[in-house]
Amino acid sequence: MRKIKIYIVMLVTALVVHQAKAQGCMGGGGDLIGVSGFIQPQYNFNLNGTDGNGNSLNTNSFTFNRARLGVMGSIPYDIDYYFVAEFSSFKTAQKNVHLLDAYVSYTRFSQWAKLSLGQFKSPFSMEQNTSCSGLYTINRSEVVNQLAGPQRDLGVMISGGNDTTFLQYSLGLMNGSGMNVEDDNQNKNILGRLLIHPIEGLTVGGSFNVGKINPTNPSEPLNDIYRFGGELQYKLGDFFLQGEYIRGIDKLHSLTNVPIYGGCGGIVGFDSKPKGSYTKDGFVVIASYMTPWNLEPVLKFDTYNSDLAVAGKRTNYTTLGLNYYVNDYSRIQINYVNVAESAGNLNDMIMVQLQAKF
Repeated sequence: MRKIKIYIVMLVTALVVHQAKAQGCMGGGGDLIGVSGFIQPQYNFNLNGTDGNGNSLNTNSFTFNRARLGVMGSIPYDIDYYFVAEFSSFKTAQKNVHLLDAYVSYTRFSQWAKLSLGQFKSPFSMEQNTSCSGLYTINRSEVVNQLAGPQRDLGVMISGGNDTTFLQYSLGLMNGSGMNVEDDNQNKNILGRLLIHPIEGLTVGGSFNVGKINPTNPSEPLNDIYRFGGELQYKLGDFFLQGEYIRGIDKLHSLTNVPIYGGCGGIVGFDSKPKGSYTKDGFVVIASYMTPWNLEPVLKFDTYNSDLAVAGKRTNYTTLGLNYYVNDYSRIQINYVNVAESAGNLNDMIMVQLQAKF
């Protein structure tokens, strides 16, 4: 009952803010304030084959992939703020509403040096830094989920440039332990992303993440992690092409539970690894074409290898998609995902999602 009351208060507050905006009123001391968000109801059909007796193992379910509500605004002078919450209970193991982004930015020199403090997406990877409402397929690539994680973290970031400038960059100092938790060690991760726009429609860039994670035994030294990525994006008229490669190295000095990421960057489990050096990598390529009928066919291939030194650790994902844009704020996405594992398991997926933004 207490949770229900909290949700009602949050919803009423959001509606009041939205009404104030519609009436041209000021609120919270800011000159500009806005409410935004999106919902993504979804149907999933999982093809899992049959058991030893010939009984179907297929499953299907209606769900909410994401349901988000956020508030953004500006305070005179040179201060912006932004926070957004995830209301879908399907995104975390705890099945609860949780905070995604919450940060304040100093914007006096925002074109070349905007300073942000709080919780936000890590400045690593092109697909990771694409809004969930702007993804060309329903799910992010597995290589991005695993090697760009944690998707969101707490820290400080300086950034500059945009899509219209030749140079665009982000440099962050972050906990490295993920969203909504305190740092679990005294080290901070250093992350950076650099993009250049040499000609119209072309973006080339790279990312890095250097940090440490805790061992299972706290008396052992911290382990070293390294992530490096390269990315390319090209848009020519209605044709779109995007690709990126990510390589990760974990140098473990003792037995360690290495995080497994899922959902929207949260930790969904751990992989226990003994002392040693582990290299993993993968890449993703996406191509799409917007037709005159607002139909956009999409082809995506992504592959992830969780341990290059061990056979049978690679999984390939081929997604055939079709997006229909009802209007500027709504779209329907249909995805068929073929999952090819070294073990040869059958676990393909068919997903249908309707998105509405506001």
